[in-house]
Amino acid sequence: MAVPTPHYVPTGTTVPRVPAHLAELLRAQLDEVADEVEEEVRNQVPEYADPADGIYRRNLRAGVVTALTLFVDHITDSPGRVDAIAATYYELGRAVALEGRSLDALQSAVRIGGLHAWRLVGRTAEELGLDSPVVAALGELAFRTVHEVAEAAAAGYAEGQLRSADELDRRRRRLLDLLLRDQPVSPQAVQDLAHGARWPVPRYVAVVALAAAPDQRDEDRPLVGAGALVDMESRPPRILLPDPDGSGRFGGRAFALALRGRPAAIGPAVPLAEAAQSLRWAVRALGLMGRGILPRQGVLRCADHLSTLLLHSDESLLAQLRSRALAPLDAVSEGQRARLAETLLAWLLSGSNVADAAARLHIHPQTVRYRLRQLEKLFGDTLQDPGTRLDLILALRAEALQDHETPTA
Repeated sequence: MAVPTPHYVPTGTTVPRVPAHLAELLRAQLDEVADEVEEEVRNQVPEYADPADGIYRRNLRAGVVTALTLFVDHITDSPGRVDAIAATYYELGRAVALEGRSLDALQSAVRIGGLHAWRLVGRTAEELGLDSPVVAALGELAFRTVHEVAEAAAAGYAEGQLRSADELDRRRRRLLDLLLRDQPVSPQAVQDLAHGARWPVPRYVAVVALAAAPDQRDEDRPLVGAGALVDMESRPPRILLPDPDGSGRFGGRAFALALRGRPAAIGPAVPLAEAAQSLRWAVRALGLMGRGILPRQGVLRCADHLSTLLLHSDESLLAQLRSRALAPLDAVSEGQRARLAETLLAWLLSGSNVADAAARLHIHPQTVRYRLRQLEKLFGDTLQDPGTRLDLILALRAEALQDHETPTA
C-alpha cells in the first residue's frame, strides 16, 4: 500500500540551525516526555481516557513516541525515517476509519499532544538558556511535525473510509443472502452478522422485488434509506425494508420516486425469520405484473392483492378449477360465453341482486335477468349450492384476470 509523503510548505524565512547536542538531549528524555504527553492526552481527550482499553493505550503510546521521534529527527535534519513515521500515522488514521469512528479524537490527540510536547521542549530550552531565534526554530519544527503526522493520519483515514464502505456493503449483502434463504437461520447467526454490518435487527420486514433493468447504472440505483438492505445484482433485484408498517413505513409516491420509476412489488410484512416468504410473494406478484394480471406500472403492495396471489399460487390447479367449474359454458359460443361469464360473476359478487349486478355491468336489469335464465339452463340447481358458488367466483375471477394478460405472456 502506497503511503503519501507529507508535504510541508516552508515559510520562506531562514531558520537558524538548532544545536545538534540538543537533539541528543531530547532523544535521551524521549520516554519521560512521552509519559507526560500521553497523560495530558488521556486527560484531555475522552476517547483515550480509559486505562482499561489496551488497544487505545498502545496506539496512543506508539503515536506519541513516533511523533516525538520525528520531531527530534527534524532537529538533526535526518529525513531517513520520515516515510516510516508517516506510515505509522497513516495506519492509525486508516484503523480509525475501519472501526467506524470519527477522526476527531485522533486529530485532537495530535494537537493536544503537540502543544504539550512543545511546552516541555520550551522548558528545556529555557533551562539551557537558548537564544530566541533557536527557540523560534524549534517552534517551527514542532509545527511541522504536527502538520505532517496530522496529514498522514487524514490520508489514512480517507483510504480507510473507502475500504470501510466497501466492507460494510459486502457484509450487508451477505446478511441479506442469509435472511432470504429458504432454510431456517439461527437467530444468533443473524445477530452476529447484523452487528458486523451495523444493522439494527427489526422485528418485521418486507422484501421488494424490482423489475430488472437492461443495464445496471449507478444513477438508476434506488434511493432507499440507510436501514434497507439492497442487492441490485440478483435477478430480480431485491430490497429488504425494516419495520415497513411502523416508523420505517414505505409506500406512496415518495417510495416510487425513490425507486426511480422502476416497477416493483412489495411483499407482505412478516417476522424477520420469514423474510424469504415475503420475497417469494413479491417475486410472484412481479411476475403477474409482467403478464398484465396485476397492474404493470408503479409500486404494487402484495397486501392489497392477496386473493389474486392466492388464486395464482398454483397455476395448474387453477386451470383444473376453471375447467371443472366453468364446463357448462363450453356449450355456448365464445362471444356468448364472455357475456354470460361476466354477468354470472357480477351476480355472484352482488349477492344474487339483479339491480346491483346490472349497475356493476352498466346494463339494464332486464338484460341481466335474460342472461340469468340462460345460465340456469346451463348450470341447473348447482347455482344455489354455496360450494359451487365459491368455485365459480374463483374460476370466473381467474378468467377475468386472464383476459387482461398480455398476449406475449
